[in-house]
Amino acid sequence: MTKKSIWVIDDDPIYQIIMKKIITKSDLFSSIVPFANGKLAIEALKSVLDKEVDLPDIILLDIEMPIMDGWGFMDEIAKINSQLLESVLIYISSSSIAVEDKEKAKNNKSILGYMSKPIKLEDLYLIANS
Repeated sequence: MTKKSIWVIDDDPIYQIIMKKIITKSDLFSSIVPFANGKLAIEALKSVLDKEVDLPDIILLDIEMPIMDGWGFMDEIAKINSQLLESVLIYISSSSIAVEDKEKAKNNKSILGYMSKPIKLEDLYLIANS
């Protein structure tokens, strides 16, 4: 199986460290790129598209972040509206227990799933093989 690249968009530095360890332990991914908020990730995504280099295969997206939250990130992705982005698998990774967030994720065709933090090794196996 070809290893995939993964972006983790989350403002919690401790969670970023934990995810890096879990992702590395899974041995499923060739690269792990962290972002502290949606704005930084959108800027990186636009840069990748401009340079026509590889997009991430999977994005783990937190909902609640400063500067640009997960929903703002999804709004910006919709504006980019590139067919290239259709190959990027986006999963919400959140500690939010709000029913509204889960419904909003469920109703967004670009979001493939909603996972509660912390993401487990088993979750990574499932999304890496999707």
